[in-house]
Amino acid sequence: MKQTFTSFEDFYPFYLKQHSNKICRLLHVIGTTIVFALLITAIYHGNYKLYLYVPIAGYGFAWVGHFFFEKNKPATFQYPLWSLKSDFKMYFEILSGKISLDASKDE
Repeated sequence: MKQTFTSFEDFYPFYLKQHSNKICRLLHVIGTTIVFALLITAIYHGNYKLYLYVPIAGYGFAWVGHFFFEKNKPATFQYPLWSLKSDFKMYFEILSGKISLDASKDE
């Protein structure tokens, strides 16, 4: 049975549970970092062809994490915008130390 969510606040804890494997979280961090690097480089150099690589970097790393380490279906298939927002939120929470790559250490 598919879960349905009516708010981002309800969705985000589910998103974190779908990212409990530390390698999956690490792959998300790597992919999101590459996304930011591509965006900054594209803007700085005016090379807008680099935008084509943004979804490949972002989703490529994330989907490897889900299919091979989490062994679950990415939430982006059902909730694409909330998943994108959640990815950025998780990314900055990991970088700031609010949550860990190791989900068992999250509060």
